[in-house]
Amino acid sequence: MSARLRQARKERGWSQERLVHEIERYARQKLLNIASTASLRVYVSEWENARRSIGPLYAAILRALLGLTDRELLGGDTLAAQPLVVDGYDDLISRIESAHSLSLGMVDTFMRQTELLRTVDRQMGAAALVDQMLAHLAALEEALTFAVLPSAREPIARGLAGAATLAAWQALDVGATERAWRHYELGKRAAAEAKEPMYLAHAMAEQAYVLSAAGKPELAVQLVQEAHRSVGSNASPRLNAWLHAAEAELLAQAGQADACRRSLDRAASALPDGTSDRDPDMPSIFLNRNHMTRWRGNVLARLGDDAAMSDLYDALAGMDSTFTRAAAGLHCDLVQAHLAREEQDQAIGHLRQARHLANRTGSARQPARIEQLSTRL
Repeated sequence: MSARLRQARKERGWSQERLVHEIERYARQKLLNIASTASLRVYVSEWENARRSIGPLYAAILRALLGLTDRELLGGDTLAAQPLVVDGYDDLISRIESAHSLSLGMVDTFMRQTELLRTVDRQMGAAALVDQMLAHLAALEEALTFAVLPSAREPIARGLAGAATLAAWQALDVGATERAWRHYELGKRAAAEAKEPMYLAHAMAEQAYVLSAAGKPELAVQLVQEAHRSVGSNASPRLNAWLHAAEAELLAQAGQADACRRSLDRAASALPDGTSDRDPDMPSIFLNRNHMTRWRGNVLARLGDDAAMSDLYDALAGMDSTFTRAAAGLHCDLVQAHLAREEQDQAIGHLRQARHLANRTGSARQPARIEQLSTRL
């Protein structure tokens, strides 16, 4: 418990005093009664030094602030799967009938819930969505467990594949890498059962980012390439472009500049024309020319290529204001690009913007990058 709380706090660049401030701010917003500032300072210190257990009220607050599950925050098997208790055949049949009804009438509702969670995540970050996301996955897994025929199982599995991949990306953003990996594995299994090669390829390619973050960029490149091979001609044009762009980013992280540029060119060629950014067959894909320009700028900035600057400013001009986390990343890319030109003043301005936006999302990855860039100023 103590080590994970301290680690999560430090991943955000927060002091203990900052954590106390965030607890108080959250409590004011939610109209919660909490201890005084002086007592909270003692609590945080005692929590981190394993001298005080975290009660239910403060566990709920810390989950929302830090994007952790109870198990990650408190340790042990708090959220371990409970054994299934079936009270005879009547209860079993009841569950099977409920799952059948869900597949016929409620899968669209679950898909809309996934879309709502995706929208909130895009604007406000993933940290506050842990409880909702886990409950959403649990409901879909329960339905799939008791669905019998393929006609009932496949629609549920498709919904679970999309939700699990979203949950994995959220977990990766808040620094819960093991949880991210497990969610991607769940998403891949669900996609395979749903007979959805595009969902499977998307989950594999996103999972490659976990490997890259863990210091295995070459293996990450191999995984995203295998994802692309696995979907083959079944990929929609937009997913095809997305996979090439993801490969380019991972190649940049692996230091393979020439191969990276070739993948960027293939991504641009594969992307459909028009302003639409959604793939009707892959709701998790957001990609149009402006998004691709931002992605290309990010990749070129990582390579130290001066051409990144024009792409990044073009992307900033056309940025959708609801993409808060993406905007924070874009300002980080501009910091990197200006530093490559030794333009300190401009870099400082974008770093300030990036920090402001990252604080709104509860991301762990972005503050780490911001801190890394700030050491170069």
